[in-house]
Amino acid sequence: MTPLIIAAAQSISIAGDLAANIVWHQRFMQVAAEQGVQLLVFPELSLTGYERGLAAELAIAPDARVLQPLRDLAREVGVTAVVGMPIRLSEDSPVLIGALVLGADGSLGIYSKQHLHPGEEVAFAPGTGGPTLTVGADTVALAVCADFSHPSHAAAAAQQGAGLYAAGVLITENGYAPDTALLQGYASHHSMAVLMANHGGATGGWESAGRSAIWASGGSLIAAAPGTGNLMVVARRDAEGWQGQIVTVEEA
Repeated sequence: MTPLIIAAAQSISIAGDLAANIVWHQRFMQVAAEQGVQLLVFPELSLTGYERGLAAELAIAPDARVLQPLRDLAREVGVTAVVGMPIRLSEDSPVLIGALVLGADGSLGIYSKQHLHPGEEVAFAPGTGGPTLTVGADTVALAVCADFSHPSHAAAAAQQGAGLYAAGVLITENGYAPDTALLQGYASHHSMAVLMANHGGATGGWESAGRSAIWASGGSLIAAAPGTGNLMVVARRDAEGWQGQIVTVEEA
């Protein structure tokens, strides 16, 4: 079993403040690098908050210059980061819920949420997903929140050879038990590790449950955050299996 270090960034988003959220994302990436993390996944719409009413105003092209500092840092510290952002693929195209893959090699990948929650259609259009990632020797499939509520989505990831299914989400307390049961079930049924990065605080009028988590293939829990707050759930795999750790992320 080849070594792998992954992490869920349980960040608190500041509503509509892209500049401030970029600074926090940079801090998470620095802490991740200190932990040797190779892949760091942020919650759904992490760079703006889950702000449906602001999405059209805040949406940007995936390669917008405003994100260049994050891309530069990813390359500098050697961490591939998956960040949440409302995006437009062209000036006149609809707004999508994007998960942008800022590669440790300087590359840029685009994933767009395929399955919308009821009500999201007022602000967003369904996306088309995206390709799998390669992290070390591992194949990673991405998901954004409601994507994972469709079993066919996780099944397709497994069919593509994914050893890790990584989801950026916004899950409230009421949804936490059924949603995590689904994710743990995918880990067991498809024999792939599953990562869930939830918001660390309230966003868009919703109270996030926090408690981001990572499960091993087979379904056993590696680690879960104890509650809300700016935390990082780190999972390390070596020849002996998985080990988990919770890291508090504070301002520099």
